[in-house]
Amino acid sequence: MFSHPLRVRWGEVDAQGVVFNPNYLVYADVAALEFFRAAGVPSDADSDMGQSYVVDAHATFRASARFDDLLDLRVFLVRLGRSSYAIRVDITRAGQTLVEVDLTYVRAVDSVSMPLSEGFRTILADMETTVQQIVSPVP
Repeated sequence: MFSHPLRVRWGEVDAQGVVFNPNYLVYADVAALEFFRAAGVPSDADSDMGQSYVVDAHATFRASARFDDLLDLRVFLVRLGRSSYAIRVDITRAGQTLVEVDLTYVRAVDSVSMPLSEGFRTILADMETTVQQIVSPVP
């Protein structure tokens, strides 16, 4: 599990001060990028990540975030396929899960699905160990 903090900004809420629903997908995208960055995954346009596109996104809403809430974005790798992978982002506040976002990515070059490279697959397969070391470094 990887965790990234994010504070709700004024422009992300409606007139009642509640986060507008589409912003949770933006939060999940931020979390995914930070997750891969922390693990050392290259993000340039020619990398697997740079050629990966979200093809499916689901959000389950349990409670609302509000302006100035400090959120914790928790990321988990849930599936690693031949040319695709899936992550889960739990958006929490003070330990309470507000929204669960599931994202499926496919690697595609010129709109054609391509296998993930062995290097990228290795990084993803080792992600849990890598992330644990990043979150809890050994002294």
